[in-house]
Amino acid sequence: MDAFLTSTLTVSLAEIGDKTQLLSLMLAARFSHKSAIVAGILVATLLNHAASAWLGTWLGQYILGPTGQWILGLSFIVMAGWLLIPDKEDDDAIKYQKYGAFLVTTGLFFIAEIGDKTQVATIALAANYQDIVMVTLGTTIGMLLANIPVVYAGEAMLKIIPLKVGRWVASLVFMIIGLSIMPW
Repeated sequence: MDAFLTSTLTVSLAEIGDKTQLLSLMLAARFSHKSAIVAGILVATLLNHAASAWLGTWLGQYILGPTGQWILGLSFIVMAGWLLIPDKEDDDAIKYQKYGAFLVTTGLFFIAEIGDKTQVATIALAANYQDIVMVTLGTTIGMLLANIPVVYAGEAMLKIIPLKVGRWVASLVFMIIGLSIMPW
């Protein structure tokens, strides 16, 4: 259960102000079928994060012990710094509107997740917990928790909570997780 809860919290915070969250906002502005956007986010995230969790679990076998714990802890601390760098909005969805909200969201979201902070976090979490299913479920739920409100109420939310504040809170959480993983 720890793998699930930590994965959910980590990814939902890492997603704040991330390029895929900005993509969700843009897709919601372009397409009226919000549930198709959410379904696309779900499918793309499940596929991407399942593969990432598998990779992390596989890598975790080789980095066990204190050295591996230092590497994992430092990866979370690096992620903490990376979270403070704002992403830019991607405007490719305009070209693909003819394919519909679900297909466009699934394709663009899957591609945008490749090498993204949340994908790297999924790999690190799976390496740490060695649990593909719980990490995949947790990171997928975290992604949905961060993106569903943006799809349905994104513009109003930006007026209440600035992205900069969200990034700093997420960065702090990543720093704490990184420090707690290290074998002091």
